Amino acid sequence: MLMRTDPFRELDRLAQQMMSPGTWSKPSAMPMDAYREGDDYVVAFDVPGVTADAIDIDVERNMLTVKAERRPTAKADDVQMELSERPLGAFSRQIMLADTLDTERIQADYDAGVLTLRIPIAERAKPRKISVGVGSGRKEISG
Repeated sequence: MLMRTDPFRELDRLAQQMMSPGTWSKPSAMPMDAYREGDDYVVAFDVPGVTADAIDIDVERNMLTVKAERRPTAKADDVQMELSERPLGAFSRQIMLADTLDTERIQADYDAGVLTLRIPIAERAKPRKISVGVGSGRKEISG
């Protein structure tokens, strides 16, 4: 159901993610899983440490854009940071959705650091049976 245009995009995304974490001016990609479950297409994004109000989901035509922002936690004045490995900043991901998905009825859930989107498969894309009519006999052309 996903439409990929560049076969090297995933490799570039992984290399970029390993080399440099995202910042507010240059967002990094968030890991995701995508699979079909019954009549829904499910996309799950890992966004741990992000509050639900810091997640933005947009759909324009068939382009799904998910943006999230992990903000620093408020610390008291007497706290001295010893180690900071968890990246802060903006994360984003864009996915081109197939025409067979119903983008009008997307459902979003956020639980335990995982954003799950359920996108129903459009009725016109579901398999259907076509009945065959039986003719009433031979027709003659008169002229």
